[in-house]
Amino acid sequence: MGIFEKMEKYGHEQVVFCYDKASGLKAIIGIHDTTLGPALGGTRMWNYAAEEDAVEDVMRLSRGMSYKNSAMGLNLGGGKAVIWGDAKQDKSEELFRAFGTFVGSLGGRYITAEDVNTTVEDMNYVMMETDFVSGRADVSGDPSPVTAYGVYKGIKASAKFAFGSENLKGKVVAVQGLGKVGYHVCEHLHDEGAKLIVTDINPEAVARAVKEFGATAVGSEEIYGVECDIFSPNALGAGINDATLPLFKCKVIAGGANNQLKEPRHADVLKEKSILYAPDFVINGGGVINVAEEFNQSGYSRDRAYARVSTIYDKLMKVFAIAQERNITTAKAADLMAEERIAKIASVHRMYVAE
Repeated sequence: MGIFEKMEKYGHEQVVFCYDKASGLKAIIGIHDTTLGPALGGTRMWNYAAEEDAVEDVMRLSRGMSYKNSAMGLNLGGGKAVIWGDAKQDKSEELFRAFGTFVGSLGGRYITAEDVNTTVEDMNYVMMETDFVSGRADVSGDPSPVTAYGVYKGIKASAKFAFGSENLKGKVVAVQGLGKVGYHVCEHLHDEGAKLIVTDINPEAVARAVKEFGATAVGSEEIYGVECDIFSPNALGAGINDATLPLFKCKVIAGGANNQLKEPRHADVLKEKSILYAPDFVINGGGVINVAEEFNQSGYSRDRAYARVSTIYDKLMKVFAIAQERNITTAKAADLMAEERIAKIASVHRMYVAE
């Protein structure tokens, strides 16, 4: 499938390819929809197997940001960037500064932030070349703890809908991924008395969770089939697929990973299996709420950000109610909720243009 065919498939406005020979930068910026405002989304660094994989990833992720920003009630469109490279070997000041010049060239149509394998420190280099960076170290900082708090609130909402009570004490939660978000999710769950089963590709992260939370460690593939009440994916996407769906032994799937469904039809399978799915772009919206707070006219307020993130509980309850009333999947219900807001605002102004 060609680039324009992919753009038509996902509904993109713009896809920007960025190359700088001197720094070795190979990046793609996806701007999906700017109906609600400038496209906001983080920059991921990943050593993709092929160029096509990078294109697919940035397009899926940027589309997800349009839906996430809309569902969170933000006046921001959806964008994302990926840098093709090994984060352990290829990072450099010149690489991120080169990336910053490309972000700046878009004149504010895209605002970046940290994401998988990028840090606040990396964004400091980007900021040397452009002001269109959020999640600043000197303002809101690392959004991961705030994202995790939103995921925790979303797990509680899912438990309320599935089990009749939001109380997680004694509930068995299988957590996949113990990175910046997953670790903090475990903190919240442990504090409430949940029993944790964990996995991660990093043995040190697993050992830390076992020591600090009394978690039970299992293998990366074993996690899908463990007996649990809630499965919480907090690693990379596409974990819900044809191979894993028959393995799940849970009542709820609720976690912070992006693009958890490999294909839309997998939401139908979950519905058939009576597994409640918390749509990813709703439950993991805490981070973008936090960085969007930087644009508040009265200045950034962490208390205000956390208060707004708490509403993820109510947003998910609304999604679950729509799905139940219309007899559709929760994934479709979440899409409808986001699309309805974009359609309403589209009648006011169609496209954000930088001044």
